[in-house]
Amino acid sequence: MDRQNLTLLTDLYELTMMQGYFKNKDKNETVIFDAFYRANPNGGGYAIAAGLEQVINYIKNLRFAEEDIAYLASLGIFDSEFLDYLQDFRFTGDIYAIPEGTVIFPREPFVKVIAPIMQAQLVETAILTIINHQSLIATKASRVCFAAQGDGIMEFGLRRAQGPDAGIYGARAAMIGGCVATSNVLAGQLFDVPVKGTHAHSWIMSFPDEYTAFKTYADIYPNACILLVDTYDTLKSGVPNAIRVFTEMREAGIPLTSYGIRLDSGDLAYLSKKARKMLDAAGFPDAVISASNDLDEYLIDSLKVQGATITSWGVGTNLITSKDCPSFGGVYKLAAVKGADGSFIPKIKLSENSEKVTNPGNKTIYRIYEKDTGKIKADLICLADEHFDPSEPMKLFDPVEPWKKTRLEGGTYTLRELMVPIFQNGECCYTSPKVMEIRDICQKELNTLWDETRRLVNPHKVYVDLSQKLYDTKIKLLDEMSEK
Repeated sequence: MDRQNLTLLTDLYELTMMQGYFKNKDKNETVIFDAFYRANPNGGGYAIAAGLEQVINYIKNLRFAEEDIAYLASLGIFDSEFLDYLQDFRFTGDIYAIPEGTVIFPREPFVKVIAPIMQAQLVETAILTIINHQSLIATKASRVCFAAQGDGIMEFGLRRAQGPDAGIYGARAAMIGGCVATSNVLAGQLFDVPVKGTHAHSWIMSFPDEYTAFKTYADIYPNACILLVDTYDTLKSGVPNAIRVFTEMREAGIPLTSYGIRLDSGDLAYLSKKARKMLDAAGFPDAVISASNDLDEYLIDSLKVQGATITSWGVGTNLITSKDCPSFGGVYKLAAVKGADGSFIPKIKLSENSEKVTNPGNKTIYRIYEKDTGKIKADLICLADEHFDPSEPMKLFDPVEPWKKTRLEGGTYTLRELMVPIFQNGECCYTSPKVMEIRDICQKELNTLWDETRRLVNPHKVYVDLSQKLYDTKIKLLDEMSEK
């Protein structure tokens, strides 16, 4: 976690392939690799790109230290000539990526690496592990926040994360996805994001009685007094004791600026409605009712339907692990090799599963918006040298079922190229926004989705189409491969 040089954060076969390239190919042969995913996580209609800042830091620090080379030598599978080459290894290529916080869809590259083949091969594993994890958690967080309908979501998952790194960078991703705060203090320090928390049941149990525990906590934190009311009996003890403390604070002239209760067990819908009535009757209509206890987007949505009076949610295990969909599924595939004339020769991977057939060539992505609504109409993957005029008509077609076509009239849509340069000739040319700025970007991005795409169950699919030129290139390669 505290190691900046993550060069050996890779699968062994990346290094064995590198040695194979070193021995049998031109190690400076330039290639293009695309990182993309094939299916939206959580059964949703979209994903959120996250993790690019950590990829940038990884690339900047990419070098083999003496102890790294000594370790590789100890494995007995690498030649001394190859190990000598690694001593001066640096990334010298180009990287393009979709910025963090952007809504993304299956099959479109979220990272494109253009580099000498040995360099492009080495960075595969690290890019995938970083972006797969953070994009997964950011996507899950956005779904949880959507279910909460504007209520604040606090990320509370550190103790249930799969280790410190997952807890730290998961908290970062959750903030990008829309959470208002995290309980993770180190994440707060590292990424300058809000941290929040109350107290545990052990605080109350350590005092002679519940009232004394509440009173002591309120004396220490009068401006952030959220009391956990379910240690003994929520409605008979917890809520009445909280009301007693709030009454004493008000009578003492202490401003009640941020106060309320937290529920962590039981029937949250029933308890919250009963607690709301008790708080209102006692003269505390603005007291917050927050809740935790194995929440996810489906349970929050259900509680909303049941009329729960909860307005603040602490979500832990199911968010930080994306429990119902614990992996993102991003892959990294060769798309092109530079020929002797300097042009890129497209490459394609075949499969009996049509979803696994790759899109060849040097590509970019245009997002197409309805001009009147600003909503996403479709994404168009095309070759990097293609350009389109939004004042002209555009014909879109499904690349899997090409007879399905849509015609956009000129002037009715706008275009935005999604991929931006991150590294040029090995030098970083991109400055990552702060996490809270990325969070704002993400909220704007989510607002470009139709509600039908954001719904939790059976969402509407956003079409990701291919340009005619890219489609023709793909079909030509498929025909050539079938004739061999």
